[in-house]
Amino acid sequence: MSSFVGVLVSDPWLQSQFTQVELRSLKSKFLSVGDNSGKVRLRDLPAVMVKLKAVSDMLTQDEIMDILNESSSDFNHDIDFESFLRAYLNLQARATAKIGDSKTSSSFLKATTTTLRHTISEPEKSSYVAHINSFLGEDPFLKKYLPLDPATNVLFDVAKDGVLLCKLINVAVPGTIDERAINTKQVLNPWERNENHTLCLNSAKAIGCTVVNIGTQDLVEARPHLVLGLISQIIKIQLLADLNLKKTPQLVELVKDSKEVEELMSLAPEKVLLKWMNFHLKKAGYKKQVTNFSSDLKDGEAYAHLLNALAPEHGTTTTLDAKDPTERANLILEQAEKLHCRRYVTSKDIVEGSPNLNLAFVAQIFQHRNGLSVDNSKLSFADMMTEDAQTSREERCFRLWINSLGIYTYVNNVFEDVRTGWVLLEVLDKTSPGSVNWKHATKPPIKMPFRKVENCNQVISIGKELNFSLVNVAGNDIVQGSKKLILAFLWQLMRFTMLQLLKNLRSHSQGKEITDGDILNWANDEVKKSGRTSVMESFKDKSLSTGIFFLQLLSAVEPRVVNWGLVTKGETDEDKKLNATYIISVARKLGCSIFLLPEDILEVNQKMILILTASIMYWSLQQNVAESDSTPTDDIESSDTSNLSIDDVAASPQFSKQANSSQLENEGLKD
Repeated sequence: MSSFVGVLVSDPWLQSQFTQVELRSLKSKFLSVGDNSGKVRLRDLPAVMVKLKAVSDMLTQDEIMDILNESSSDFNHDIDFESFLRAYLNLQARATAKIGDSKTSSSFLKATTTTLRHTISEPEKSSYVAHINSFLGEDPFLKKYLPLDPATNVLFDVAKDGVLLCKLINVAVPGTIDERAINTKQVLNPWERNENHTLCLNSAKAIGCTVVNIGTQDLVEARPHLVLGLISQIIKIQLLADLNLKKTPQLVELVKDSKEVEELMSLAPEKVLLKWMNFHLKKAGYKKQVTNFSSDLKDGEAYAHLLNALAPEHGTTTTLDAKDPTERANLILEQAEKLHCRRYVTSKDIVEGSPNLNLAFVAQIFQHRNGLSVDNSKLSFADMMTEDAQTSREERCFRLWINSLGIYTYVNNVFEDVRTGWVLLEVLDKTSPGSVNWKHATKPPIKMPFRKVENCNQVISIGKELNFSLVNVAGNDIVQGSKKLILAFLWQLMRFTMLQLLKNLRSHSQGKEITDGDILNWANDEVKKSGRTSVMESFKDKSLSTGIFFLQLLSAVEPRVVNWGLVTKGETDEDKKLNATYIISVARKLGCSIFLLPEDILEVNQKMILILTASIMYWSLQQNVAESDSTPTDDIESSDTSNLSIDDVAASPQFSKQANSSQLENEGLKD
């Protein structure tokens, strides 16, 4: 594979304002409006700009024209790419100023890497460096670099080879990355470094991070705001990991009945943390409601009451008696020290209301002492809401896939969050652009139940247009939260997305529909051509549980990616699991964006096996396109395929709305 060459801009500052993913997309849009001689004029820009999401949400084409007219009255003069970028930044800033903070998501996992926010918070950097020093200080590979000095930018230098970020992901969600797949030589060549960053980004998506605006080249260059934004997400996922009923069933004490349990399950982790905090504050007699991790915590009163309630043995009135906010914050930290909970904030961070660091501080308090009891009568509510392992894994897979698409709404629980229909409409708009009639859709919060039914009816209608198997399925089934039907719909949507991506790649040669049988035959042919003898009879072939076939397939499409010295024969359950975890990490390292777990391979879950095979096929075909077609297009950027995946359908204007309904019968996968 040829080495990566990014889109270059002569002005370093201007180059720094965009990720490579953004630059490639914008360059493609810019070139698309050039005349026969390749010239682009100012008058051509409004029609292009109004289609860019960061602008289109708030500015009309006429407004864009008026803004452009402020800088030049001659709409016929030529524009170069750098002028186009400056105009785009100006319009984006105007759109942001117009919208204010009204659309800022409440979830910390949304919009952490936007183009306009390129400053970094030194207190956050220092806090995250301390976290890294604490959790990775004894790592055999990293200990020669640690501890990092928070007063310098050495963090970004160490992050350049990708090892630190991969290791941090494994701290946040143990077992996500098979560390045997990480390239840990003393000096890495560009290919090996790129592999580490590809593995990092695909694994970050697989634990719930939003990385739609980050490419591998951005991590190679260690752009501070992007690296710190990614680290922030990874650390917060670690800190908030226990804020759910599965990990901490005692959280059921926060609710009164089974209906409230359902609401609790749909809350974002940070909302659950606020609910937990207010639960204890109310019991302690604190009259105010804490609604955020910033302004509501600046005076320190809530912290003082919370710590007194959770640790009465260390309780004191001195903290509340303090009049100076900084003095009170220092006393709070002294009290937290007794609980071993003062890692993330300083007194200044509390007084200034740093939202990220306050959230981390409260999460650490929760981890050390949540103050919840085990009420057996209430725990039965939680038991009612648990689902079988297979259903739970599929919900996780679809949730992570949806969040990787970069839609506005962040999904915390698929079964609860899709019941208004809005999330599914957002996903359909990404995967099949133009299919949603937004004039007939209602955005949450929705008070009138029939509006939810209307949204879900449109979801079902679009599904039928895409030839999904939806016999006797109505919108109300989604509103009622039918898990079986929701999973069946999302499976067909994910599968349709993958097949369309494959079809678009194949269009460079045959241009025919892709079937499940084509994917099966392709995989077997690749393994056979490589001189191996393994065969996959079907996507539910029990022999696949050893992992040998997929390792041979990965080796066939890229011979250097599998280290056969690390592969077991797959004869025991333990050996099979070692192979399965290695397969997933190797596939992500190659460039496949996949969300399955080792258990899906061990149990030969035919749905996940199909997506895994199709993802490897997609990556392989991308390489063929890159070799045969040197001209980048809107839907496939041949210059860098390492971070393209099933979720890149959002960038594909050629995405077709047709799917062959007969394909749904193959392998019995329609339900």
